[in-house]
Amino acid sequence: MNRTTISLLATATALAAITGLAALTAPSSGAETEAKAPARLPVERSSLLCPAPSTSELAETAYTSFTPAGKSGDAEDGAAKDGTAKGGTAELKPSAAVLAETDTAPAKDKTKKGDAAKGAKGAKDAKKPAPDKAVLAVKEPGKPVAAKASGGEAPALVGTATGRLAPGWSAQQTTTETAGDARGLLGVSCTGPDTDFWFPGASAAKERHDYVHLTNPDDTPAVADIELFGKDGGLKTTLTEGIPVPAGASVPVLLSTLTSDPAADLTVHVTTRTGRVGAVLRVADDKAGSDWLTASADPSGTAVLPGIPADATSVRLVAFAPGEDDADLTVQLAGPGGKIVPAGHETLHIKSGMTASVDLQDVTKGEAGSLILSPSQSGRATPVVAALRVVRGKGDKQEVAFIPAAAPVGERASVADNRAKGSTLSLTAPGAAAEVKVTASAGTEGGTQVVKTYKVKAGTTLAVVPPVPAGLKGSYALTVETVSGGPVHASRTLALPKDGIPMFTVQTLPDDRGTVAVPEAEQDLSVLDD
Repeated sequence: MNRTTISLLATATALAAITGLAALTAPSSGAETEAKAPARLPVERSSLLCPAPSTSELAETAYTSFTPAGKSGDAEDGAAKDGTAKGGTAELKPSAAVLAETDTAPAKDKTKKGDAAKGAKGAKDAKKPAPDKAVLAVKEPGKPVAAKASGGEAPALVGTATGRLAPGWSAQQTTTETAGDARGLLGVSCTGPDTDFWFPGASAAKERHDYVHLTNPDDTPAVADIELFGKDGGLKTTLTEGIPVPAGASVPVLLSTLTSDPAADLTVHVTTRTGRVGAVLRVADDKAGSDWLTASADPSGTAVLPGIPADATSVRLVAFAPGEDDADLTVQLAGPGGKIVPAGHETLHIKSGMTASVDLQDVTKGEAGSLILSPSQSGRATPVVAALRVVRGKGDKQEVAFIPAAAPVGERASVADNRAKGSTLSLTAPGAAAEVKVTASAGTEGGTQVVKTYKVKAGTTLAVVPPVPAGLKGSYALTVETVSGGPVHASRTLALPKDGIPMFTVQTLPDDRGTVAVPEAEQDLSVLDD
């Protein structure tokens, strides 16, 4: 056999092999080549951070922690189908103690401008917490747990949930102060750590005492920056090197020590140079009481601020445009009957990098509602962040709360520490009509869960007294799930009047991010080719 014959045989053999391989690897139908949507599986780890509740000896704080049950209502249904999420823990423990002049001084003390720097320096000397005994530990999905603390020594809390207790894990911190400069009902849903936060609605005015609480959940130090923006743009601050936040520690910073400008309406921007933190702002007003201000939803062309109480006596909108373009917004109030435009406040112009504010007074006129900000011109959606300062009562019987712009409920959202009386759930459908399912969990001390479905008309706000668990003992959690229709934004108002003061607090209910998209992956040996 000559070389030509051998060469032809080798070529034919190689072609046959390639053809055979192609036949074996070719898809049997076009349908199999279509990309599949990523599967959504329960998260297996969640983190929450609760700020130090108060420095007042008169403070009474209630903590509640909760993981919702699965969609079937079965506690075990919170586990992934492959069993990877079974078991787990959900605990909140004290953070490292940080003693700094900015957080130990009474609210009315005239803190010197150098105190913020001293406080940051003092943070470096933070002591490790005592034996890390859990303040709250959830045992199973669907059943909230509660704890109490008295006085001004309660620390910030740092917590992690794993396994079947991680998806949708939430916690609420509710503090009552009946006297003093910071008297009021202060409520906050404990937040997850991040690297970027916006707080429109803050203030450095003489009658306000606003502290940014920074909590580091990790085992390594973090460094945070705080920027302040007023009506004319960025304010010069005393901070140039950032604020160190030790591992597992919490640091409060008084805003008025950072600037010489007593601006009444500020937007606070918190970012981290290294690490991540939980950030929340504690407000004390000499006339209107106190509460927590949580971060606004991420900058967006449209903002929904849900759940203004029907009897609000004063509503102030504060908004900020963080991008390079000015924002022109249409202002609407979504009430029980639909959307209306507040007289004299039809639009709002926000210059780039500047804080804008408008006093809407008693905009609700006796009917609960939600504020909707949308682009004035179609196709020109400039991202903004926003928050409302809401006051109930008059004179020396006022009480204040804050409503930041909120992301939609999405698949599911929960809020803990609801009482048999005093809770109001607000549901807003800014676009299309929607249907939601609301589950009232078992109580912390007893009771059976109750489920109820609500329909929300397009462009309206539905304010309802939420269902109460049968035989309730203690407090309970509410879980809201979108069943059908357009996006729904929600908030919970907790009202606990005391001595004629209409004490209240409002918490929004954004999606709990209890599931994560996991794309399907297949082995591909072609990546090994040269």
